[in-house]
Amino acid sequence: MEASSITRRALARVSVRKWAWWQLPWPLRLYVGAAPLAMVVLIGYAIPRTTWYASDLWKFLLLLGCALVSVVATPRNAYLKSGMVRDFITAWVLPVAILLPPVYAMMMPIPLYLLTQWRSPYGFVYRRVFSAAAISLAYGGASVLFRAFPDSFAGPSIGTGVHALTWTLAVAVCEIVGGRGHHFLIVGAIKLSDPSTSLAALELNREALQGDFAEFDLGILITVVVAVNVVLAIFAVPTVLLARRFMMHAQLVVQSRIDSKTGLLNAATWESEAMIELARAVRTRTPLSIALVDIDHFKAVNDRYGHLVGDKALRAVTDALRGQLRAYDLAGRFGGEEFVILLPHTHQANALTIAERLRGRIADMSIPIDDDDDSGPSVRLTVSIGVTVLDNDSRELTDLLADADTALYYAKENGRNKTHAVTTSGPRAHMAQILPAAFSAPGSPDR
Repeated sequence: MEASSITRRALARVSVRKWAWWQLPWPLRLYVGAAPLAMVVLIGYAIPRTTWYASDLWKFLLLLGCALVSVVATPRNAYLKSGMVRDFITAWVLPVAILLPPVYAMMMPIPLYLLTQWRSPYGFVYRRVFSAAAISLAYGGASVLFRAFPDSFAGPSIGTGVHALTWTLAVAVCEIVGGRGHHFLIVGAIKLSDPSTSLAALELNREALQGDFAEFDLGILITVVVAVNVVLAIFAVPTVLLARRFMMHAQLVVQSRIDSKTGLLNAATWESEAMIELARAVRTRTPLSIALVDIDHFKAVNDRYGHLVGDKALRAVTDALRGQLRAYDLAGRFGGEEFVILLPHTHQANALTIAERLRGRIADMSIPIDDDDDSGPSVRLTVSIGVTVLDNDSRELTDLLADADTALYYAKENGRNKTHAVTTSGPRAHMAQILPAAFSAPGSPDR
């Protein structure tokens, strides 16, 4: 079944009418489609009007090779981040735009984004096509602008003395045009897709400004070095890789705390932060609850539909979990199909209400097997939940987890798709059953 699912997804991408681009609102669809069309038209216009030299082709291939190495060295998870990805590709497009005819700069992003898509096939293809087109158009324009400067100010070679300074200044102006131009096009697409997006938050945060400055600086430096001798481009590759690694440090630190499939805290990070919350609750004598959530018969989903659909189901459960929890609740993945939730400032009754609301939400979900066909076959899931609460007998995290696990096991043994809790009114390990359909109103469970 897994092979047939992959085949269906591949055929859906081949079929033009199945492209996700068609699902976009028509203004965004026109905007996203116009850029690649303009790129193709302008490249077609420039090719017969360009004088082709073997030396130019050699420079282009060398710079393209360095850029491809840079793409390969970029971790795949860099492209899983939402929003605008600063991958320093333009640092290699600028020297092509300055030292070679404009058609080379317009063609440069195409193989780079083809390799990017092959290495990280997640997400929508049209977004990468649009990004490639945006860079192609912006840096093609920058290349034309550079040739509009008089030879006394810029010209085909860097020169020496004052001319070297003015030549570099002309390169900087062209980088501003190319860099800001393609950012403007991409930000326009983001704004059309979500008008509520704050452009200041997107473009003026510390990480974005550092990334823009690094791209600007590296692009100019590489261009100057390559203008002296194109072979020196080889020595620029490690510099680009180090700069990218530095820029990704904060992102990598965050990802070291996150489970890659669900985006929740991983087990080690959740346990560390949960111990801090638990110590605070004991010290301040405030209530605290913990819930263990386990997907029922999840192995059957993987066996029947394949692990790709299983991963999709995990993400759907994660989204439901986030939607039902409060901002200060702490959710993590304990491995496989099991999740753990810490609920600060929460008595048992409220914890049961939250857990039961989550159980009902997941039971109502219908997860389509095919991303491109919501009306096709789908997967339905249920979860079992075990709840425990901080009391005088259970003040260690291991004790609380053991109690929640006992409650979860009891839910599994009594039919699944249920919520159970350890009672706080009697000795530990006594159970109070919470029937799955008994929550007729929030906060009023039938025990």
